[in-house]
Amino acid sequence: MTGLTFVDVCSGAGGLALGLERAGFEPRLLLDEDDAAVTTLRTNRPQWNVLHTDLLDFDPAEHPVSLDVDLLAAGLPRVKSNATVGRTDSGMEERLLEAAVYLVHAIRPRAVLIENVPGLAHADEYQRFRDFARAELAHLGYDFSWFVMNAVDFGVPQNRKQGVLLAVERQRAKAFRPPTPTVREPTTVGTALGPSMASRGWQDAARWAAQADQPAPTLVGGSKNRGGADLGPTGAKRKWATMGVNAHTVGDLVPGPDFIWDPQLGRDNMVKITVEQAALLQGFPGAWEIAGRKTARYRQVGHATPPPVGEALGRAVAEALVGDPATFVAGYTSAT
Repeated sequence: MTGLTFVDVCSGAGGLALGLERAGFEPRLLLDEDDAAVTTLRTNRPQWNVLHTDLLDFDPAEHPVSLDVDLLAAGLPRVKSNATVGRTDSGMEERLLEAAVYLVHAIRPRAVLIENVPGLAHADEYQRFRDFARAELAHLGYDFSWFVMNAVDFGVPQNRKQGVLLAVERQRAKAFRPPTPTVREPTTVGTALGPSMASRGWQDAARWAAQADQPAPTLVGGSKNRGGADLGPTGAKRKWATMGVNAHTVGDLVPGPDFIWDPQLGRDNMVKITVEQAALLQGFPGAWEIAGRKTARYRQVGHATPPPVGEALGRAVAEALVGDPATFVAGYTSAT
């Protein structure tokens, strides 16, 4: 452990928090408004302090444990869903982004991490938010970076680009460097899911894995007011079809010994990815339990920050705040 602490808002299935934990951070408080996500967090980490509340309703003054931490982390929903469903305000996505920045005034962390769609870092539609964040954080004494990460560069078997705002207190900001890739070759879907596809005795698992010789396209969680779970938009479905996967639905079980895999015969003879396998494609450990019914479980997985990405970000922040975590001096506290 580095002795560093964090608060995580819109925690979802816990991908970002798990990654930060692996990087040596200790969570002070996590919060999410979704019933199933809160259950997921409490099931996997009973010792974590998890608050069931909406980001827009969260008042740090009512939860002193959240104050004066090293890092405020926000892996916000990647689409207008989850926390935005049922609201009539078309600008709710931006309000959530702004709410995360406003929390900095009360919490006063030494670093701020906001993760969202890749356009967050450069797209015109987010320019107003970037201007807002720059003004607010500069006024509070932070310097920051905008950059894009691709999860596939960090061992995740998925092409998943994420836009990141990373702000650090000005006196420490020069020490921050965005994470650099940790792998040279991408992990393929077949490599990641081959063992699970064979777990019920399916004889063609190895042949399928050989065809699934590329990383997955970006998994999309969708929204609560959308229909059943699938693996993404039309382009992604076509990509999955080249790997012999029926991406129009999410499976309940991996293939059994009698399953005939022949994509030329149509979707019924393609494999289906289960929620548990989707979690593996996000870089979650196999033992991580996702709570809820199938669609709610898949939604949590699809919206998650891959834990290896969270870990890489956490290590970069830790290095800026305390130096190389490997040479961390025992006795450091967040007040140092």
